[in-house]
Amino acid sequence: MIKLFRNIHKNLLNEGKTSKYLKYAIGEIILVVIGILIALSINNWNELQKDSIEEKAILESLDENFILAKIQSELKNK
Repeated sequence: MIKLFRNIHKNLLNEGKTSKYLKYAIGEIILVVIGILIALSINNWNELQKDSIEEKAILESLDENFILAKIQSELKNK
């Protein structure tokens, strides 16, 4: 794939078609930017999933602690 891009690059420059080369270069830059944005989006989604799992575990722990505290409080009051 890289050889293909190199050949296109060399052919366009050798033929003196700088305007076509610039269009090609801009298109390649846009493809790279789109790839980076997709990777960042996937990474952000993954981080949100991890945070959600951690948040759920913390809330479950708090719920268990509140239940235990309530039971202890009721035992002390008897």
